[in-house]
Amino acid sequence: MKRLVKNVKDALQTTGATYKIDVQWTRLFLRTAAAPEDLEFLSRIPGISSYSSVVARSSADLDEVIRTGVEHFGEAVRGRSFAVRPRRSGRHSYSSGDIGRKLGSALNIDSRVDLTNPEVEVEVEVRDEDAYFYSGKSQGLGGLPLAVEGRAVCLISGGFDSAVASWMMLKRGVRQDYLFCNLAGEAYEKSVAQVSKILADNWSYGTQPNLHVVDFSSVLDELRARTEPKFWQLVLKRLMYRTGDMLAQILKAQALITGEAIGQVSSQTLANLAAIDRASRVPVFRPLIGFDKLDIVEISRRIRTYPISSQVKEYCAIAPGNPATNATTRETEREEAKLDPDILMAPFEKRRILDLRAIDDIDLAAGYLFTEDVPSNAIVIDIRSEEEWDAWHYPDSVNHPAWQLTTNPRSLGRDRTYVLYCDRGTQAAQVAEAMQRAGVEAYAFRGGTEAIRRRSRG
Repeated sequence: MKRLVKNVKDALQTTGATYKIDVQWTRLFLRTAAAPEDLEFLSRIPGISSYSSVVARSSADLDEVIRTGVEHFGEAVRGRSFAVRPRRSGRHSYSSGDIGRKLGSALNIDSRVDLTNPEVEVEVEVRDEDAYFYSGKSQGLGGLPLAVEGRAVCLISGGFDSAVASWMMLKRGVRQDYLFCNLAGEAYEKSVAQVSKILADNWSYGTQPNLHVVDFSSVLDELRARTEPKFWQLVLKRLMYRTGDMLAQILKAQALITGEAIGQVSSQTLANLAAIDRASRVPVFRPLIGFDKLDIVEISRRIRTYPISSQVKEYCAIAPGNPATNATTRETEREEAKLDPDILMAPFEKRRILDLRAIDDIDLAAGYLFTEDVPSNAIVIDIRSEEEWDAWHYPDSVNHPAWQLTTNPRSLGRDRTYVLYCDRGTQAAQVAEAMQRAGVEAYAFRGGTEAIRRRSRG
């Protein structure tokens, strides 16, 4: 209960409204100036099974309880079916049944009692010296208050599975930090950061989760150079587990969380999961192990990660041809042994750490929008007018109007990297953001036309 109160207070602070919380055994009584519609976050706090707005309050005197009930619900039940749902705790001269019979009788004028499927439910709860009246319940998340079940590291990829797996463990009271092993650059990282921030902002009240970003490009190069292709997927997973375990040791976390499910992809056969499991010293939890993909996607809609996760490209599927689907631990460890034992140390020590709840959405987006370089494989797009493009343009660039790219961000395809420029860089940033939201790797050249002109000269 103490932890739940702390988490609720953290959520309330986001509203800016004044509040007071009174703890009474299995109940929290919240008095706040916040509007009811601003309290929707209560449905996203693990440990709350339901919540209701108190519409009236009286002393515990039975006659006062009946009078208050009639005053506040008499008109609401008129001409309708109703049921009185009484509860009582403490020492009183009457029972819950007495409340139900007397209040029900007093309200039963031009109405009818229906205890099975009433149109109006009159909830009254007497606790010690006070009685509280409310009607209807809002469903809470249930589960356990966040952080009462320890700490874990979630290996997050930005797709549907890992985000849903994280949410399911948040619901069970497991505090989390996130580890992202980046295989594909800043646009990919931005999507993962956005998904992680949704989990942090909407479901992690009472904690301050971080996203640890580890650049895995050098690891991937080494893996491809030294190991058999059919084992690439499994060795990569083991290396990610080892990285997660390293972070868990630093954070004193007790487990890793992954989004793996039996048979979902080639690396997630039962044999392959057994082959990679021992790479981590802390246990690996897979809350989605028996889920179908459609079930996972449906939960992602509920927890608000779907829009971004649906745009994330699959970068982890690196094995060409026919990957191993029935590997043994011995085979997989033999392939991993071909790598430098310290292959993970430098990338891990250089990891970047994002405080997810502290960073602003605008700052997060801006951090991944701009570039000061033109990658060798990138297509450069001039979004100025055709006349301006004719007067001067970056060598080998193409001209596309901004409205076209904003209206149809995927029109150029998702398989290339795009660098956009305009006079000042502002419009290019807006277009690049629209393209990124659609899953296209696009950036605005920082400084606009003059900056990219200088780059073309030198």
